[in-house]
Amino acid sequence: MTAGGRQTGSARSVAVLGAGSWGTTFAKILADAAAAAGDPRTIRLWGRRAEVVDQINTSHVNAQYLKDVQLPESISASTDVAAVLKDADLVVIAVPAQSLRPQLREWKGLIAPDAMVVSLMKGLELGTDARMSEVIGEELGLSAERIAIVSGPNLAMEIAREEPTASVVACTDSAAAGWIARSCTAPYFRPYTTADVVGVEIGGIVKNVIALAVGICEGKQMGDNTKASVITRGLAETSRLALALGGEAKTMAGLAGLGDLVATCSSPLSRNHTAGRLLGQGLTLEEVGQKMTQTAEGIKSGQAVHELAGKLGVEMPITAAVVAVLAGKLSVDQLGPVLLSRELKPEGDY
Repeated sequence: MTAGGRQTGSARSVAVLGAGSWGTTFAKILADAAAAAGDPRTIRLWGRRAEVVDQINTSHVNAQYLKDVQLPESISASTDVAAVLKDADLVVIAVPAQSLRPQLREWKGLIAPDAMVVSLMKGLELGTDARMSEVIGEELGLSAERIAIVSGPNLAMEIAREEPTASVVACTDSAAAGWIARSCTAPYFRPYTTADVVGVEIGGIVKNVIALAVGICEGKQMGDNTKASVITRGLAETSRLALALGGEAKTMAGLAGLGDLVATCSSPLSRNHTAGRLLGQGLTLEEVGQKMTQTAEGIKSGQAVHELAGKLGVEMPITAAVVAVLAGKLSVDQLGPVLLSRELKPEGDY
């Protein structure tokens, strides 16, 4: 079935590649959505580590990433990616952004010819400055209508605990977006749809960098005024970049823009917020990496965002300052003064 032909129904066989917190949680969403709709859906989850896969299959938990959250028995897991991908009409990818391209080269011949591919990833590729949908399209040879993005305020643990959450499915093909949305509409998870793939991806990428800045402020024991200022101006520079790439302003005011930014910048469950807080407390980047069990995408993607902004002539002072901190060119103590020393101008000048 082509993307444009998906007018009704929902996915029948789903492969989720990546058994981290968000990949496992999204598999749970898909399983719960199927149960609520009475759909006989097959959901297979690929994980790299045998002990995680065995735990999901035997105990129906993923303790390392989701603690004691019980997973539906309809989810099966495997380290055999070919078995997971076999006949899947919906392929969901949730791996670290910087490892995506080499992974896709291994998986290309295993994905069904008419499958829809969904990215849960929020990163920009180093070296190419490519968004994840662009990497997927290049490596798998797929048209834009076959690739979708799910984004928004997606703190995995909250969703796994079935706390009500809204999100966005972005695809240039509206019928395909609706098909994916129906596949992941669970009692606690409400997806909206949009055709603005660029805006949704940029919102999900840049918010990680802004969350690092907010975390640094918190680690330095700065107050809510400071953090609110960074979040607000962070949204302004996120919007500048999105618009320069062809994204839509209304997306920045929605779930994938403001919603995701607020959640990521304010929650202790946010990896990027946590990484920033640790940096603000005086830990080195290496020490932060040792302390955290999951990838803080902003640490890797920040440089790519900064480079892309430079190519487009887009001013992103918070991003530039965070990248300088990560590179050791600016101390966390200098972050605030550097941002406040910028030239005065009207607030509305984005």
